[in-house]
Amino acid sequence: MAENQLGGNQYMVLPEGASRLLGKEAQRTNIAVGYAVASIVKTTLGPKGMDKMLVSELGDIVITNDGATILEEMNVEHPVAKILVEVAKTQDKEVGDGTTSAVIVAGDLLRNAGNLLDQGIPPAAIIKGYDMARERAIQALKTASNPITIKDTDKLEKIAQISIGSKNIGSANTKSALVKLAIQAIEQVAEKQDNGYVIDKDFIKLEKKEGGSIDDTEFINGVLVDKEMAHPGMPKSVKNAKIALLDVALEIEKTETDAKIEITSPEQMQAFLNQEEKMLKQMVEKVTKSKANVVFVQKGIDDVAQHYLAKAGVSAVRRVKKSDMEKLAKATGARMVTSLDDLTDSDLGFAGLVEERKISGEQMVFVEKCKDPKSVTIFIRGGTKQSTDEVERAITDVLGALTSAVEEGKYVTGGGSTEVEVAMKLRDMATDIGGREQLAIQAFADALEVIPKALADSAGMDPIDTLVQLRSKHKASSGKNFGVDVYSNTVADMDKLGVIEPLKVKSQAITSATEATVSILRIDDMISSKGSRPQGPPGGGMPGGMGGMED
Repeated sequence: MAENQLGGNQYMVLPEGASRLLGKEAQRTNIAVGYAVASIVKTTLGPKGMDKMLVSELGDIVITNDGATILEEMNVEHPVAKILVEVAKTQDKEVGDGTTSAVIVAGDLLRNAGNLLDQGIPPAAIIKGYDMARERAIQALKTASNPITIKDTDKLEKIAQISIGSKNIGSANTKSALVKLAIQAIEQVAEKQDNGYVIDKDFIKLEKKEGGSIDDTEFINGVLVDKEMAHPGMPKSVKNAKIALLDVALEIEKTETDAKIEITSPEQMQAFLNQEEKMLKQMVEKVTKSKANVVFVQKGIDDVAQHYLAKAGVSAVRRVKKSDMEKLAKATGARMVTSLDDLTDSDLGFAGLVEERKISGEQMVFVEKCKDPKSVTIFIRGGTKQSTDEVERAITDVLGALTSAVEEGKYVTGGGSTEVEVAMKLRDMATDIGGREQLAIQAFADALEVIPKALADSAGMDPIDTLVQLRSKHKASSGKNFGVDVYSNTVADMDKLGVIEPLKVKSQAITSATEATVSILRIDDMISSKGSRPQGPPGGGMPGGMGGMED
């Protein structure tokens, strides 16, 4: 029973078994948990980062170094840990890449804030300093950025190579091939607007199937539907297909109200069946009248209707997902029809080839060779489920990075170079600000430098020596692009090496990390009614969900 004592009297406030952490104890616990979670993913950063193996209670295995996936699969329970998971999810949703960077920056912001709290700096001063530093950091990022357009294929390729570089999914040639597929998809679905391009990643479908190798992954200029033709008698391959998209069932639907039909003789029964068949035949005639030779139906198709469609030489696929119907509409130019009476040839779409193929023992329908599809598919292959899943995660990150670069039209150098440059700008600002806030701004600058230190550590370099060298280089006007070259274990000019990243990835990571840190620092009272104390920093395994984890 948690209680409060006032004037010798005791007042019951919380239920039996509830717990409470107050003041500095709550702040220290929250900071320790946040830093512990960030430390888990820190070793995955960069092209030489390590993988994590996560094993569920059911024995399901996930092997990845994708920050968002690791945190999600860990199924953390501590509320502060959940806030950092939300940081990763926000980063993943907004830009699709940079999740690990966002989380480890948040972890170091929390740790440095803890050191300031121990020195007697009040949370309000730290929060104010962090907010000022964030604004200045975003300005410094924009100043350090360079322009990029969808026509700059070489630069887009470099951005994609950096994004996919940390993924353990095969050789350099394999990664290069996947990058080309991603760029091809982005260029195809990008739609020009007055002030640039808009890319809806939802119209780049990622379909995966185990079997073959990662090198068999291919780009489809259209949509791959994981279904089979409704009837074995239908054509399995249709060239120059005229495609109808129907959001209506080709079957006799039941009435919404209860209805009763009395049949008293065999003749009446036969007449009833004949009428049903006639209605289904009329439905099929409406489809064939539109000159459609391929039909995708979001709902069901009656066996009799299947027979008549096959007899008319029309290929049909039933129970297609709504998301796939939308993609088919974007790819083929067809319009979704909700009434067969309204179906005309102007509603039909076009595809150069619609074909059913057997992939790893399962039938799939390929809708490809579309004229100018605004929805395309990347068909991912791999020897195991783990490898196909990791390729999917890698391509998702690449598409996110490319989309951010094209839509915002700005990029910065990677390898920790931008973080070191921004940190120097923040330290200059701190001396001008004065007061307790300058300590928080300096702490913010130190937290940003965790990125080059983590990269150096994963490459086997000394993090402190590397950071000293980088600071020395950045003091010269010609050294602003120097970062960690993990392949040659030196510091080098990232712009000349082609190590570049979208501006949005960096700015979103800093924004998300700061907002999460500030929200955690504002907490000075933790009340748990679950009957146990709030958990401390996570160890090798997290309660619930995925347990064991290894580098």
